[in-house]
Amino acid sequence: MTASELRYHEPLYTVGVVADRLGIPTATLRSWNRRYGIGPTDHWPGRHRLYTEDDVAVVQRMQQLIDEGVSAGRAAHVVADTDVNRHGNTAALLAAAFALDPESVGRLIEQSLRGRGVIDTWDGLLRPALASLTTLQIEGGGCIEVEHVLSRVTMRALQRLPAPRTSFAPRVLLACCDGDAHTLALEALGAALAQRGRPALILGASVPAASVIAALDRLPEVKVIVLWSQVASTADAEAVRTIAAAGAQVMVAGPGWAEATLPTGVAQITTLRAAVERLLDVP
Repeated sequence: MTASELRYHEPLYTVGVVADRLGIPTATLRSWNRRYGIGPTDHWPGRHRLYTEDDVAVVQRMQQLIDEGVSAGRAAHVVADTDVNRHGNTAALLAAAFALDPESVGRLIEQSLRGRGVIDTWDGLLRPALASLTTLQIEGGGCIEVEHVLSRVTMRALQRLPAPRTSFAPRVLLACCDGDAHTLALEALGAALAQRGRPALILGASVPAASVIAALDRLPEVKVIVLWSQVASTADAEAVRTIAAAGAQVMVAGPGWAEATLPTGVAQITTLRAAVERLLDVP
């Protein structure tokens, strides 16, 4: 464990120090700790409760959610869903994102990518953070600008990962459905495949079925198409049929396909890990 990691996990600060640092009354901090368990996670009898950097990040996230108009109870539920110690310090990532601090966001993501790889970083760090933001947006908490900072920095970090050293031509093509601009999950899938030595070609956002078929004509070695849909309005089953008729195997991914009726033989993949395992078997 590095010195910076020790700093995050060692108890360092009294409640008074945290109150002064964050501008939150000590009575409020004690109330959050008593009512919601937000605050020091370790306590030894006969000693004052001390906050770690992880604890401070959780408290700061709690305050930011409340400032956004979220109730204290709901804010506590959101931050409790982010398992800081096991999953790459999600609370600290969210705190940096809410501060609109792309340098800190990038540092946390890149540290996790180096130490955990793409799949574990996506499942343990990024998905929980993005899910928290989605929950807040559904409940009217805004924070679109926070999501954009987090998404943009994540995209940049994924794209900077080293390309695989392989002679394989891409066998997999990744594209968003026509009208869908949510490319982040496809970037994660492409990066995860690259880490396993299997390159994929990412066409990007809003790709009409005709353009996918044109790409297949130019790249006869491509065997599988993965189509991403974020919302039901872009999950076009007819486009899937059209592309499948062109001779490639089609898989679909993303929440937009949840209620769609898919053609026979079209697989729906629901997790990054499952997608990678399936696509590694492509001959």
